[in-house]
Amino acid sequence: SLLQLKLWNKYRVSNIPSLIFIDASTGKVVCRNGLLVIRDDPEGLEFPWGPKPFSEVVAGPLLRNNGQTLDSSALEGSHVGVYFSAHWCPPCRSLTRVLVESYRKIKEAGQKFEILFVSADRSEDSFKQYFSEMPWVAVPYADEARRSRLNRLYGIQGIPTLIVLDPQGDVITRQGRVEVLNDVECREFPWHPKPVLELTDSNAVQLNEGPCLVLFVDSEDDGESEAAKQLIQPIAEKIIAKYKAKEEEA
Repeated sequence: SLLQLKLWNKYRVSNIPSLIFIDASTGKVVCRNGLLVIRDDPEGLEFPWGPKPFSEVVAGPLLRNNGQTLDSSALEGSHVGVYFSAHWCPPCRSLTRVLVESYRKIKEAGQKFEILFVSADRSEDSFKQYFSEMPWVAVPYADEARRSRLNRLYGIQGIPTLIVLDPQGDVITRQGRVEVLNDVECREFPWHPKPVLELTDSNAVQLNEGPCLVLFVDSEDDGESEAAKQLIQPIAEKIIAKYKAKEEEA
């Protein structure tokens, strides 16, 4: 029915089963990943499972691949990419290669940026092998509870996923993978979402994430696409501002 379709769209459900907790008084999403919640907290001790700040969920020791540990408070004041990935997944491995270069470029440009690897590897050995290629920090593989809490916090439904946070720990974009692949020179870092995008192979994934308006234009060379952009840019900005005012995802 139409109502069902509206609910699927509103909550961006892309696979089932999916369990989403909502605050009935405001209609806001409390938790996007209810299935993980009831697996991790069968007694309901953490009810009502509302979102916790990143700094609280990540709290604890982090690793470097040389075996050195540091406290998660070292991430404070930096932009952070939370990277959900695993060695067994080929798209993850190819993204990691690009991401290593992006990380270097951003650091060399003097930006405060850190990446936190949250592994979905199937063994400690494959975690170690994969992590040995990474110049950033990771949640210890043995700390399954903390890895799971981070998955829950961001409602991770597939890998690779790169979530980019501002220095306050708020989400700038959930589409870090698309951004990194589209912006190899990292000119747009930290990748604030654009109201209007040119449709490409790598960002087409966003068509599955909610309602989209796609505008076809005749050709690029006679300025058609620029004119089209100027037409829809203010409309898109207005919609985004409206949702921002309601503190909801557009």
